[in-house]
Amino acid sequence: MPPWKIPTPRATTLPTMSIVNFYAGGALDRAATRRRDPEWLQARLADPATRIVPYWRGRYLVGGDAEAPQPVWLNSGEGWWREHLTLDPVFLGLGREADGAEAAWFAIDLSGIEEPEAHRIIAGLGRFVELRALAMTIPAEAGHILAYARGLMGWHAKHRFCGVCGSPTAVEQAGHVRRCTNPDCATSHFPRSDPAVIMLVHDGGDRCLLGRQAQFLKGFYSTLAGFVEPGESLEDAVRREVMEEAGIEVTDVRYHSSQPWPFPSSLMLGFTARAVSLDIQVDHDELEDARWFDRDWIKAHKPSDDFRLSPPLSISRRLIDDWLAMG
Repeated sequence: MPPWKIPTPRATTLPTMSIVNFYAGGALDRAATRRRDPEWLQARLADPATRIVPYWRGRYLVGGDAEAPQPVWLNSGEGWWREHLTLDPVFLGLGREADGAEAAWFAIDLSGIEEPEAHRIIAGLGRFVELRALAMTIPAEAGHILAYARGLMGWHAKHRFCGVCGSPTAVEQAGHVRRCTNPDCATSHFPRSDPAVIMLVHDGGDRCLLGRQAQFLKGFYSTLAGFVEPGESLEDAVRREVMEEAGIEVTDVRYHSSQPWPFPSSLMLGFTARAVSLDIQVDHDELEDARWFDRDWIKAHKPSDDFRLSPPLSISRRLIDDWLAMG
């Protein structure tokens, strides 16, 4: 069986959830208590049934058809990867195979290899591709696993030294903790996600507010978004960001859904909000343009260099599509 045909865990949790965005809703049991059991972890790493997610400088190994690449999961029992690790294997969790059997999942960082696709084992299996380029072709469960792994790997790359005293940190709990090696400090550091609000602002009728940043692709318009600041509630962040970027006052802020966004470490928290004022005053340090768009016009318009919506798998698009479906 080709490596990319190794099944992903069955998504047993998805049917019970009302709104599940891409990169979220995974079926892996994170099995946090197992992270503290080194003997159990080593036994899983020696088990041929264990699945390995190869990671290289922000990219993942994919194989199969060039038009529809699929992730390559490696078998842990091969063991060749141990001599190339830049980080101890990171335990992701436990999944169920198609036949119901349980399997452990780990991510490994092979970034120390200069040309991984030429490696004697990897050669012929596929190529390393950035996650966002795969989102339209891979199953949702695979997307969740890759986003989960990317978030952890990115965190490790930025926390090799203690933010308290500057000493090197050491990996603990199978990659879910880094502890300062200075015994007088010994601070534990945990992976973090940066909360960001993203909101569909409407006028209470048939218009919504969309904007674009200068670096967006031509014609690309999206919902407004921004990071939550210290001491701020999510609702306060929604109101502040809309006012700062577009000069619009909003009320009736309502939670919609969320999406992990590991580029590099955000958690997008989706909301809808109703505008109290309608006169747009764009902050050109934040946005290139912002406009009110009519619901029927958006539905009728075909994507072009003048106007196109967010990518289909983004929470921005989910917010827009759900609003469009209301009228």
